[in-house]
Amino acid sequence: MKKARASRRYALALMGVAEEQNAVDRIASDLELIDSTLRVSRELRHLIASPVVNPSKKKGAIHAIFGERIGGETRVFIDLLVDKERASLLPEIAEQFARLRDDKEGIVNVDVTSAAELAPAQRQNLRANLERYTGKKVRVRVSLDGSLKGGLRVQIGDTVLDASVRRQLELLRLKFLEGATH
Repeated sequence: MKKARASRRYALALMGVAEEQNAVDRIASDLELIDSTLRVSRELRHLIASPVVNPSKKKGAIHAIFGERIGGETRVFIDLLVDKERASLLPEIAEQFARLRDDKEGIVNVDVTSAAELAPAQRQNLRANLERYTGKKVRVRVSLDGSLKGGLRVQIGDTVLDASVRRQLELLRLKFLEGATH
């Protein structure tokens, strides 16, 4: 819990700087690059999280890896995190920053699980319906799950809309069981 609160505070502070400098998109891009690099490099994750490694060596390694591919504001921010021994929070901070940016731009992320691949026209129709439902711009991420048998399962934040055949069959089974006990 402390990790989540700290990550959010750092992301909010960075968002404030990003807005002042008109650099929200650039910093978001920098954080995406850093986050994706950390996801694939176990060694880099261990380096930045290690309390044994000298902060100047951590900064040197990060600067050498990312160099000019990240902006000055982002470099200063990472240096601050290293100095405060909070560099291990970078993945969570990147996630929080992306959420803050999406909130400011009125974008909601929607995870759609489908039993079969959706045709482009189906994706467009789904996006339009979800935008009407949420009242926001929608970023749809589609994944496949053959166990659904058919239909869709849509997750918007904590809300799940389950229109899968598997769910409908489960509801029907429960109704039959309920009828059998009366």
